[in-house]
Amino acid sequence: MKPVLSDNDRSLLEKRITEAEKITRTQIVLALVGRSDSYAEIPWKAFALGASLTGLLVFSLDLILLTWIQDTTVLISIVTTLAVAAFVVLLTILFPGFARLFLSDSRAETETRQYAESLFLSRELFSTARRTGILLLISRFERKVVIIPDKGLSNLVNQDNLMSIVALMKQPLAKNEFRQAMEIALDELIRIIEPCPSDEEVANELSDKIIEDKGL
Repeated sequence: MKPVLSDNDRSLLEKRITEAEKITRTQIVLALVGRSDSYAEIPWKAFALGASLTGLLVFSLDLILLTWIQDTTVLISIVTTLAVAAFVVLLTILFPGFARLFLSDSRAETETRQYAESLFLSRELFSTARRTGILLLISRFERKVVIIPDKGLSNLVNQDNLMSIVALMKQPLAKNEFRQAMEIALDELIRIIEPCPSDEEVANELSDKIIEDKGL
C-alpha cells in the first residue's frame, strides 16, 4: 500500500510523539489504517438498490408504453436492470465516498473500535511498566477515530476527554489532513494529562514509529 503520510509528516509526528511522551509520561502510538472491515454487505446493498430502482423504472415505462408483454422487451428489461445494478456495485468499489452511503454510522463505529482493540492487543501496547500506553487510530474509509488509553491512565483520561479530542480532529480529517489531525490529538493529550512532576526519566517502551496499514 502506498503510504498516505509523507516522510516529512512521519518525521514531524514522531518528534511530536517523543515530546508528548516526555511531558505526559505516557507511551503514545499513532495508527492510520485504510479500513477496519471488508464490509461484504456493501456491494449486495448497492446491487439490491440498483436493481430495485431500475426494475421499478423499467416496469413503469413498460406499463406506459404498453410493451411489457413482449418477450424481447422483457429480456431487455432484465438485462438493463442487472447491468445498472452491477454498475452501482462498481461505483462502490471505485469511490469510497459512495460506498459509505451504504454503511451505517453505528456499524462503522463498532468495526473501527474492534479493529483498534485488536491492534492494541496484537501490538502488546499493554506491556508498559505502568500501563500508560495510548493508542490513537484513524480509519480512513470509515472516517472514524478511536483512542484507547491503558488502565494506568483511567484516573487521568475519561470518555468526555476522548470525545472532545475526536471532535477537534473532525475538521482536518474531513480535508484528509491526517498529520494536522494527529498533531491536534497530541496537543490535547498534553493538555488533558497532568502527571505529577518528577525528575525520573521516561523510558521509551513502545516504538514512536507510526503504524500505517491498509487494514482489512
